[in-house]
Amino acid sequence: MPRFYCPQPLAAGSTVDLPESVAHHLHVVRLQPGAALTLFDGRGGQYRATLLEVGKKRASASVDAFDDIDVELPYPVTLAQGLPEGAKMDWIVEKAVELGVAAVQPLAAQRSVVRLSGERLEKRQAHWQGVIESASEQSGRNRLAHLLPLAEFRRWIDTAPQTPQPRILLSPRGTQSLAGWAHAQGPQPLTLLVGPEGGFSPEEEDAVIAAGALPLSMGPRVLRTETAALAALAMLTGIWGGM
Repeated sequence: MPRFYCPQPLAAGSTVDLPESVAHHLHVVRLQPGAALTLFDGRGGQYRATLLEVGKKRASASVDAFDDIDVELPYPVTLAQGLPEGAKMDWIVEKAVELGVAAVQPLAAQRSVVRLSGERLEKRQAHWQGVIESASEQSGRNRLAHLLPLAEFRRWIDTAPQTPQPRILLSPRGTQSLAGWAHAQGPQPLTLLVGPEGGFSPEEEDAVIAAGALPLSMGPRVLRTETAALAALAMLTGIWGGM
């Protein structure tokens, strides 16, 4: 059954106008009135719905019933990702959402090749938000991962709220493995820090470790930035459950 994100609050028994992008998709695939849909508004749960009308730019549906379905990880994970080249960031955000991250924090690091500001940054943030919505539709998630504004790495270290949840720096300099730590500690909320191409600089790693981050290794092989976070998420869910 086709699944679509609708940002407006949904309620059983109501009629809603679907977003223009959804209407266009329905028109392209030639879905006809009367077709069954699944809608979600990102606040939890999903709704069975029936397509009422569809055109090139407009479509509406009746919201029929609520299903209290939740597939979120029981331990919220924030991915703090050093900004890589554009297409790699799209891939990381998409796959991280599929694997269950609760939030994505883009970070401008010393070795980040891409530099974003002004209108260009606004467009990239809007694009990443669209990637999150599409990945949630595809993966069956009914809550949207929170996309945080791009932050400069050192400033983020200084201003990030001090919380009990650990910040895990994935780094070859770690003397303990992420797998070993996860087995010993058990499920809990955490933040994963992953560098851009080339990793975080030694100065950045020293600063975040001094601020309380725990450097952990992913094993003897050096992973690319677009591999590290996804491998770590898969490892955590394999050890702690939630897949």
